[in-house]
Amino acid sequence: MSDVEFIVHSGLGRITLNRPRALNALNHGMVRAISQHLEKWRDDPGVRAVVVDGAGERGLCAGGDIRSIYEDARSGGTASLEFWADEYRLNAMIGRYPKPYVAIMDGLVMGGGVGISTHGSHRVVTDRSRVAMPETGIGFVPDVGGTWLLSRAPGQLGTHAALTAAHLPGADAIHCGLADRYVPADRLPDLYDALATRTPDAALDLVAETPPPSPLAAAQEWIDHCYAPDTVEEILIRLREGGDAAVAAAEEIEGKSPTALKVALRALRTAAALPDLESALRQEYRISHRALASAELVEGVRAQIIDKDRMPRWSPSTVAEVPDELVDSYFADLGDAELTGVRN
Repeated sequence: MSDVEFIVHSGLGRITLNRPRALNALNHGMVRAISQHLEKWRDDPGVRAVVVDGAGERGLCAGGDIRSIYEDARSGGTASLEFWADEYRLNAMIGRYPKPYVAIMDGLVMGGGVGISTHGSHRVVTDRSRVAMPETGIGFVPDVGGTWLLSRAPGQLGTHAALTAAHLPGADAIHCGLADRYVPADRLPDLYDALATRTPDAALDLVAETPPPSPLAAAQEWIDHCYAPDTVEEILIRLREGGDAAVAAAEEIEGKSPTALKVALRALRTAAALPDLESALRQEYRISHRALASAELVEGVRAQIIDKDRMPRWSPSTVAEVPDELVDSYFADLGDAELTGVRN
């Protein structure tokens, strides 16, 4: 059985990620296959829309194949760079795809799962959705266009989500601009039936419901105040001086890689001024290139995924110890190694 399945029926090109035991995590072969089919379907009159979903009920996609990236980083390899380059090109393709692209963001949607869903034209969450960019917890930085999206969330909600690695329920994902419509999971079969005979807009108008209130929207006043500064140090000071929710956020952030936190914050602030998704992806590729060569990514994955001791030994160990020169290095021009193949 293939890691990703492709079916054309009733004018729909359906892409189903098919690694349920791995929470449908993306590998390089899956990224290439999805790109090839999207290219083929772009001009196929028999395909009027694309639908992307995940096998099983646990999630659309938990991200990239972290264990493979870990082994690559430990050995000094470059396979992850090739994977990221193709993945980011796929993200850009989805963002400019000329046909409706319906992403069913049911269950967990993390990292690379965000990249194959949130750049689409029709992004559907459910009562089971948990959308997250958890990269700072493994010594990495939100990528797959995540900095572009989060930098455009209302106020400072995207900064909060990026630094804490918060899992956003469907209502929060919609409020933050990561999703569009809310369909309870038990009504997904009705949505698929409607898509077979209607346009995506008409199908969603028929099935989608009003989402519950967004918890993040209710917390925006303190979030906007605490995350307004442009340094992680000042953000942490404000959070520690806030209420219980702000203090809890500070504690979450303090467990993340100090280097990744400072790079992520700068990436978000920079992405906010970039002209398009493709520009953000090129910046993210520079960051990923540098991260692969760092000890932070290896240590973060070891602690969270490999040994699961949840006790990463970050170096530098505090945000105050992270020099500006180190942060600068993540954004340095890569010369001949720059990401190519993403069109503006």
